[in-house]
Amino acid sequence: MSEPVPAHEDLHDAAALGESVPSGTTILYVPQTASSVLPPSVAAESDKHSQTPAADQSPAPKRTIKPHAEKLTGKTLGVYRCDTLLGRGAMGAVYLAFHQQLERRCALKVLSPKYVETDADYVNRFRQEAIAVANLHHPNVVMAYAVGKHDDLHYLEMEFVAGNSLQKVLDTRQRLTPTDALRITAEVADGLAAAHRTGLIHRDVKPENVLLTKELHGLGRAKIGDFGLAKRVRGRGEKVFDGLVGTPHYMAPELFTGATASPSTDMYALGVCLFRMLTGRLPFNGKTVKQLMSQAMTQSFPDVRIDCAELPNEVAQIVDWLVHRDPQQRAHDADEAQPRLFAALEQIRDVHQLLAEAFDGEQDIAWSARESSNEFDVVVKLPLNRQQRVVIASVDDNVPFRQLQIFSIGGPASPAQYELALRRNAIQPHGSIAVRDVNGQPHFVMVENHSRAKVASDELCRSVRHIARHADAVEDFLTGRDVN
Repeated sequence: MSEPVPAHEDLHDAAALGESVPSGTTILYVPQTASSVLPPSVAAESDKHSQTPAADQSPAPKRTIKPHAEKLTGKTLGVYRCDTLLGRGAMGAVYLAFHQQLERRCALKVLSPKYVETDADYVNRFRQEAIAVANLHHPNVVMAYAVGKHDDLHYLEMEFVAGNSLQKVLDTRQRLTPTDALRITAEVADGLAAAHRTGLIHRDVKPENVLLTKELHGLGRAKIGDFGLAKRVRGRGEKVFDGLVGTPHYMAPELFTGATASPSTDMYALGVCLFRMLTGRLPFNGKTVKQLMSQAMTQSFPDVRIDCAELPNEVAQIVDWLVHRDPQQRAHDADEAQPRLFAALEQIRDVHQLLAEAFDGEQDIAWSARESSNEFDVVVKLPLNRQQRVVIASVDDNVPFRQLQIFSIGGPASPAQYELALRRNAIQPHGSIAVRDVNGQPHFVMVENHSRAKVASDELCRSVRHIARHADAVEDFLTGRDVN
C-alpha cells in the first residue's frame, strides 16, 4: 500500500509554499500564514478559518513534528505480526503484516503517534479513510478490512497488493504505451466511479496511489488506494473551504482559487496521470507550490500530441477533456469518464499484441492469426499426449462493448445429451457449454467471453487453458478420441 511521502518533516508548514516540492508531495492543508502567497480569494477564506493568535498575543512556539518513529518490524500489534516496513508517509507507516487468526497477509497502516498528539482531528481523518474504503467493494479499489486501536496505536488493515505502484513503474520505464496508459486510466476511473457514486471524493489521485497487481505477463490490474484525504460531497449550498489539500502537480486550477474539491477535480488529477504515463513528464515544472499555482492558473495545459506525435486522436481528445481548465467542460465524474475511456481502449487495443503478451513464454501453447479474419487459432498441449484447438474471435455485433470470444469444439451434440450439458453448466466455474453448428451439424462447444478493453493478458491465458481443458474433457467423454 502506498503512502504520500512528505518532502518536509512538517507538511503543515506554510513555508512549503515557497520551498521545492517533489512531484509526489501531498499538502494536507495550508494555514493562514501562507496568505501572502495565496490568491486573494484563497487568502480571504483562509483568514476566516485561521488559528493564528491576535496581534496582541504572543504566538505559540512552533513545534517540530518528527516523522513516524515506531519500529514495529518483527513485532506484533494485537493479532498482526508486522513482517516488513513497506513505506512511511504523511500519516504514518505501512507494514506487510500477517493476521495470525485469519492466517492471511495484509497491509497494515499504523498512525504516527506524534501526529495524533498534535492534531485532534487526525484520528478522525484516519477513521474516515477506513469507513470510506470499507464500503467500496470493487476490483479496482484497494480493500479495507478492519480499523482498530492497540496499545495506543491506531491501525487500518488493508488488502495487500503484491506488485508495484504506478509511480515505481514510471520511474523505471519513464512512459507507457498508449494501450497500457489508457487501460490503467480506465481501471482507475472504474474504481473512482464506485467512490463517486457513494458521494466520496478521493482528492489525491496520483501515480503513488495507484497500485498494479503482479502478473506473469504485462502490467497488472490497477487499484486506487490511499483514501486518507477522501471527503464526502456536502449537500447543496454547503461550501466549506478545504485549504490546499492534495498533491500540487495534480491539482485542478480551481482548487488554487479556493474552490471545493469535487469529482471533477479527481478527473483532472486522473488526466494528469494519463498525460504523465504517455509523455514521461508532468505538465508543469514549477519547483514550489506558488510557482505551480501560477502555471496551473495562467498557462495552457501542454498538448500531449507534442510529445506523442503518433498518439491516436481519440486518446489525445480524452486527455484534453479530462484536464480542461473549465470544470464545466471537463468530465463531471468518473461515471462519465469511464465509458469513454473503455470505448477508446477498444478502438486502439491491438488483439495481436494482446495475444503475444498473453502467450509469451508459454511452451505448451502455439497460436496464429487467420488471414483476412478477426480470428486466431490456438493449440494447447494437454496431458496424456492430447491437445485441443481453441479459437479467439473479435465479436462486434449487437453488444455494447466489443468482446473477445474464446471457444473450442467439444464434440457432436444430440438432444439426448442436452440435459447432461445443462447439468455440467451448473458446475462450470468459468465459461459455459453451448451448441453451435459446425459444418451444418450441431456440436457442443465451450465458450467464454471477455471485454476486449478490460481483459488482462494473464486472464486471457488462463481462460484459454480453461476452455481447452474442459472442451477436451467433453470430447473425450462423447467420442473417446482426440480430434479437435
